[in-house]
Amino acid sequence: MTKIAIVVPCYNEAQALPIFYEEMQHITPTVPDADWEFVFVNDGSKDETLKVLKQFAAEDERVKYVSFSRNFGKESAMLAGLSYASGEYVAVMDVDLQDPPEMLPQMYREITENGHDCAAARRITRKGEPKIRSFFARRFYRLINRLSATEIVDGARDFRMMTRAMVDSILSLTEVNRFSKGLFNWVGFDTKWLEYENRERSAGETKWSFWKLLLYSIDGIVAFSTKPLAISSLCGVLLCFLSFVGIIFTIVRQILFHSSAFGWSSMVCIILLVGGLQLFCVGILGQYLAKTYLEVKNRPVYIVKETNQEK
Repeated sequence: MTKIAIVVPCYNEAQALPIFYEEMQHITPTVPDADWEFVFVNDGSKDETLKVLKQFAAEDERVKYVSFSRNFGKESAMLAGLSYASGEYVAVMDVDLQDPPEMLPQMYREITENGHDCAAARRITRKGEPKIRSFFARRFYRLINRLSATEIVDGARDFRMMTRAMVDSILSLTEVNRFSKGLFNWVGFDTKWLEYENRERSAGETKWSFWKLLLYSIDGIVAFSTKPLAISSLCGVLLCFLSFVGIIFTIVRQILFHSSAFGWSSMVCIILLVGGLQLFCVGILGQYLAKTYLEVKNRPVYIVKETNQEK
């Protein structure tokens, strides 16, 4: 029989896990021609997440768990889950039920019956989400699609089901700094987008603060576009040109009106502006240099402390 593997990253999700597991018991019988495998990745949780996963594994042979030595982040957890998943079809989803499990059978049909390589979910509403967070999220998708050649669909989630060929292509990407939403699109393959309305968490609290999302968005832009480097260079050329014009203007004013010494306050403002832009451009360069530094060190993306299955 065909095997469907479900990869579920978990970080301090002891409250949500039983609800998720119970919900999945209603979903799996709806695809009777498939075996199911659950690959839970404990991303260094500090609560009883690992204990709950061990209990699931003891009661259900379909449950596999991988536990990290510390918190490495969701991107690392997804990579580990994909590495350990053995199904012909592999789905990635969150444990908080913001990714509707009832969409899994539809995803399976889109791949097996309609010939798609991937069936992915995207939110068409952000109901229940803070307005300021929704505003910046939409701005991020507009910005990254302007800067990057790899299109990232507005509202796209990590929630998707993929064929084994697509999963293997993602695993072949060995970069340390990963932005999966971009990687899923970068590898290509035929993707069917399924729309749904936003849902609230089933239990627990979100682990994504505004600051973490901001840093994550910067990682995404740096990972899939070099245009910020071109923009910083363009700013430098423009400032040099304006400075040259300013010098000519000052010389002419001195010759004609003998008043070039006046306006020192405006000059200070210009110096501060130029200095600020220089620091901004240096910061952009620093982001790319930092990513290069992390890649060159070639440290593992994650370290597995404990698991009940072989890779």
